[in-house]
Amino acid sequence: MRNWFPTQESLNETDLLRAQRLLLLDGIYSQVMGNLTGGAFLVAFALLLGASNAVVGILAAIGPLTQMLQLPSIYLVETTRNRRALATVSAFIARIFWIFAAILPFVAPAPYRLPLFVLSVFLYFSIGSITGCAFNSWIRDVIPERILGGFLAKRLAIAMAVAIVLGFLAAVGIDTSKEYFSNDTTIYSIIFLVGGIFGLIGAINLGRIPEPVMQPLPVRNPFKVLGEPFRDVNFRNLLAFLGIWNFAVNFVAPFYTVYMLDRLQLGMTLVLALSFFSQLLNVVFFRVWGRLADLYSHKSVLAVSGPMFMVSVALWPITTMPEPYTLTVPLLVLIHGLAGIATAGVAISTGGIALKAAPRGRATAYLATNSLISGAAASLAPILAGLAADGFRTQEFGVTFHWLSELNGRHEAIFCALSLRGLDFLFVISLVFGIYSFRRLVFVREVGEVKEDIVLSEFYGELRKIVRNVSTVAGLRHLTYFPYARLRERMVQKRP
Repeated sequence: MRNWFPTQESLNETDLLRAQRLLLLDGIYSQVMGNLTGGAFLVAFALLLGASNAVVGILAAIGPLTQMLQLPSIYLVETTRNRRALATVSAFIARIFWIFAAILPFVAPAPYRLPLFVLSVFLYFSIGSITGCAFNSWIRDVIPERILGGFLAKRLAIAMAVAIVLGFLAAVGIDTSKEYFSNDTTIYSIIFLVGGIFGLIGAINLGRIPEPVMQPLPVRNPFKVLGEPFRDVNFRNLLAFLGIWNFAVNFVAPFYTVYMLDRLQLGMTLVLALSFFSQLLNVVFFRVWGRLADLYSHKSVLAVSGPMFMVSVALWPITTMPEPYTLTVPLLVLIHGLAGIATAGVAISTGGIALKAAPRGRATAYLATNSLISGAAASLAPILAGLAADGFRTQEFGVTFHWLSELNGRHEAIFCALSLRGLDFLFVISLVFGIYSFRRLVFVREVGEVKEDIVLSEFYGELRKIVRNVSTVAGLRHLTYFPYARLRERMVQKRP
């Protein structure tokens, strides 16, 4: 295997450029696979196969849960010392199971389709955990730290742009498939098959990326290796934040699609259109957040983008008052817009802050431990949320304003100020944990971090440029004339 995937003593400038080009391709293949086999497509396919809320929660938990396998993955990386081989082979084997999932409606009896589908998802993520462990350590040694934030942003933006186009075509296929297929699962099988093929091509591309020789380390006790990240106070604080944050985000994330399809009774076309709108804003703002991460720090970006994401979570319960109303769809557009902008910053900063905090040459144990803690939190969250969703199904909490007037006759009006029912409670719980997580972020230290006010003013400046370029509405463009740069200068002057 070493002959097929040789390592190099060092990477020159040509190797670095080649690695960046191939990593961009890897991002595209992986993102397309992820879009076509995850999110709304995964949930909708599972629902067609008979999945309940609890099963949806289990499916969402599988990915993070299998991060537990990072432990043996660390041993494989340290023993073989060929991350390129491990990542390529494990990725290829794992992605075959999307092909298996795609053909289930045609080869498996109806009662066995859902269990086999869950098993396929489990095997994909389980074997793929080896890929993640080897890949993270590998790329940490390939991409120079000075360009890491910008490169990750560019990679995510390009990959997301291509994935959005193919995802839109898949959505059109769902709408038009009813004329050609009598079985609703057929079109989803085709989508999963295409996603699996992209994944396999991506695995082959992964094997072409050069790898520098791992820095030699003394033979150490594996338990001491795994314990090293916990003895690092700063990294331990980072683990606490990321664990709570991942619990908050994953507690409710699997149920966005369920909420829109079941509670709001929206069609799949609108659900996917909102998802693509959010992803489009991801593409636009990846570069913005990436530049800010390189200019300041990942923590500073996270301190702005994280609360922004929590605002989008807080808005979900008011899309019903207590039933869908005139502002439901506009609110959903606002929610997906905020989430799209914020998750671009969160994706870059949560990954980047862990990469920077991990010591070069010893990153494997640090990054694997991060995946382990975050994965445990993210796997527990949707399982508990699935059970809670069934428990809250018959629960309701409301706040109303009652107005009574007897002037010129008796007049009475009741206004619903707040209504929580069923899945609404999940959003509230997620919001509480999300807010608490940022109390833990305060204790994390990163080189170059600044106050979030400075990043926020820079972000407003970037937003002003974007609006100026795309807006033809005079009133909207006028908003971009606010002197944010001057505001930033005043903020800097006031700093002690």
